[in-house]
Amino acid sequence: MTTTQRKPADVSEKQARQVAEAARESEWRKPSFGKELFLGRFCLDLIDPWPTVEPRPDADDYLARLDAYVRSGMDGARIEREARIPDEVFHGLAELGAFGMKIDKGYGGLGLPNLHYCKALTLIGSVSPAVAALLSAHQSIGVPQPLKIFGTPEQKKTFLPRLAAGEVSAFLLTEPDVGSDPARLGTVAEPVEGGYRLNGLKLWATNGTIATLLVVMARVPDKGITAFVVEGDAPGITVERRNEFLGLRGLENSVTRFHDVFVPEGNVIGGLGKGLKIALTTLNTGRLSLPAMCVGAGKWALNVAREWSAERVQWGRPVGQHEAVAKKIAFIAATTYAMESMLDLCCVIADDDRNDIRIEAALVKLFASEMAWQIADELIQIRGGRGYEKAPSLAARGERAAEVEQLLRDLRINRIFEGSTEIMHLLIAREAVDAHLSVAGDIIDPDAGLGRKARAGARAGAFYAKWLPTLAVGRGQVPTGYGRFGPLAAHLRYVERASRKLARSTFYAMSRWQGKMERKQAFLARVVDIGAELFAMSAVCVRARAERRDRPEGVELADLFCRQARLRAEALFADLWDNTDSLDVRLARRALDGRYAFLEEGIVTPASDGAWVSTWQPGPATVDDVRRRIPPPA
Repeated sequence: MTTTQRKPADVSEKQARQVAEAARESEWRKPSFGKELFLGRFCLDLIDPWPTVEPRPDADDYLARLDAYVRSGMDGARIEREARIPDEVFHGLAELGAFGMKIDKGYGGLGLPNLHYCKALTLIGSVSPAVAALLSAHQSIGVPQPLKIFGTPEQKKTFLPRLAAGEVSAFLLTEPDVGSDPARLGTVAEPVEGGYRLNGLKLWATNGTIATLLVVMARVPDKGITAFVVEGDAPGITVERRNEFLGLRGLENSVTRFHDVFVPEGNVIGGLGKGLKIALTTLNTGRLSLPAMCVGAGKWALNVAREWSAERVQWGRPVGQHEAVAKKIAFIAATTYAMESMLDLCCVIADDDRNDIRIEAALVKLFASEMAWQIADELIQIRGGRGYEKAPSLAARGERAAEVEQLLRDLRINRIFEGSTEIMHLLIAREAVDAHLSVAGDIIDPDAGLGRKARAGARAGAFYAKWLPTLAVGRGQVPTGYGRFGPLAAHLRYVERASRKLARSTFYAMSRWQGKMERKQAFLARVVDIGAELFAMSAVCVRARAERRDRPEGVELADLFCRQARLRAEALFADLWDNTDSLDVRLARRALDGRYAFLEEGIVTPASDGAWVSTWQPGPATVDDVRRRIPPPA
């Protein structure tokens, strides 16, 4: 290990929090529906009427051509069977411009709006989630998006045309012992003449085995974590292995080693020490790609559930007419409508660029990844034994090859990708309490002196004197409130009341726990989940009203979803204060200490001859390079 490389153990909990806090976007320059919702302010005017979508005939035409291609030129079953995306699929997608969907036209891309881009991923993911993940990782978090926001004109001119033409990019942050805690980053970029010398090991790099351009996060001594564009074939880079997963079998995911890799000075993105801020800013819209695939999964599940449940007869009736199955179909339909409504709303808001969507995008990622998993689980239950059976086995005995078990496997990663559910809860919760910390943070900061605490007390007094009275009454208590929404008005009145209740609960919790609030992760998770349900309810109501003439059945879906969401929200409100959180923590500590090890007796446990977290040593690779390069079309 080089002397400039800091061991993960050297980073304290406080330092880790400081690094994460420094990477946040601390200012709110634009209005945010989600931010106001957590403050008890139901600002429906920020999303209603449904934002206007600018006509894009070229984008509509592209989706039609893409639809024709994925139906005829992509074989999802083959990708699953061979665990490999064929070369000809790369060629076909490149010819269609799929690798440049989010790249501006001036650099050879299609310049699609977020709405059309996400619809493209929904479409592709319904045939092969692995291909959708390839394109998402390439454009949403790979080289194109960071350069679009932070790149210099020269960087854009140099790299974007290559990527739009079909070269693949990847994003490399995670390391064997570094996941959501980037303060412990071990990859180092040491300044040398003309640039930097890069040394480190990166784990779980989606597209890593095929990428020719990489975004690499590395620590520059005394400057902080920095983002670099790195040529994938630069000397000193070794793709040591391709990782294999539960699902997404076609995913090209790598362990990549950097040994004395030279990176030119001009390849720094956004400035030294700006790497984490770049990553988080990129994800503001980049996170929308994952729920796009969840929406596709929901639509696919609804189709299978509907057709199967109408044909399969038990006890003299189609199974879909039995209440136990009917409830599952209704949940799938209503929840898919909600996921699509949230996603489309976030996309059009992002495209018109008038609102800050960092909270909304995070909420839809959290909500869709969790709900899509539940949808897949319910679909397997509806299909019974056939849901657990693999598609080739079904086909071998003459039945329709519905890849239901694959759907479950492919969706599971979405609760971990691009911020696990637990990390998303903490990230959103931090933004939800930002207004409180801005005015009163020094009061609970143990490092703040008396002067800072006194000034914070004055600020807090002024803020809460104005804010707290607004949480007492609101439009949701007026029987005629939101009357223009007709049968959905009662649901919006509930959202308004629940928003104020949520804000009161959060304020009470901060007053009660103060500096210990950040450790109340279960409480914060429930606060965020309530906010997600309220945002989803708002989105479906606004969408249903906007589409009521062309699609009146949307009101039925919105009404059912809101009724289901209200039940979930009320259960979460009850759990805020009536739970076993403290007991759970105490018991878990005792379990970690081995107090309950007797429960593990009588079984064969996993082999103990390997480390839970692998270690790595700097230096050249000692294994063969397994990178894959796509040959040009014949």
